[in-house]
Amino acid sequence: MAAILSNLRNTVIAGFVVALVLVIIYTVMGGSFGAAYWSFFFRWLHVLSGVMWIGLLWYFNFVQIPTMPSIPDEQKPAIGKHIAPKALFWFRWGAMSTIATGLILAALNGYIMQVLTLGVFDSFAVRTHLMLGVGMWFGIVMWFNVWFIIWPNQQKALNIDNKYPDISAEDKATAARKAMLFSRTNTLLSIPMLFAMVSAQNI
Repeated sequence: MAAILSNLRNTVIAGFVVALVLVIIYTVMGGSFGAAYWSFFFRWLHVLSGVMWIGLLWYFNFVQIPTMPSIPDEQKPAIGKHIAPKALFWFRWGAMSTIATGLILAALNGYIMQVLTLGVFDSFAVRTHLMLGVGMWFGIVMWFNVWFIIWPNQQKALNIDNKYPDISAEDKATAARKAMLFSRTNTLLSIPMLFAMVSAQNI
């Protein structure tokens, strides 16, 4: 067991193996792999991706950013050069996977146009499509912020992969502040986004 838990890759593989066992149990009990199953499967992937994305968003905003001022200056480079770039990798790809699986899920369920248009042209289940649409559009805005504002500015602020070797301290500070403000914007949007998504399924 220690060999599994002491290595992250092995831990993740083991998690998927246990999930596969559940699929086998589902099959043995007479479960089918029709449209309903694939809708569930992409919802599961959507939730997994969302946990990765929003979890890291909240880590940055609830832990890393507030803690940075209290970290001694000589220790800060370790975070900027080693921890933050890794976290940003999973952060941005978690965002991409969340959006992609969400769009696929909406298409599989046959309501992608209804949610993208906020149920305006819908004559059935308007409230559900409206709430899903609001959640989806908040998610799309957040995804855009990650890929086109937060990530480029973090690359400058942290000089990731030495992409900006001649960047000035002032420009780094400006980029860091812009990335922080849009990260805070995403934190703000994440709360009503999750409300809209969950309420559409439950109320």
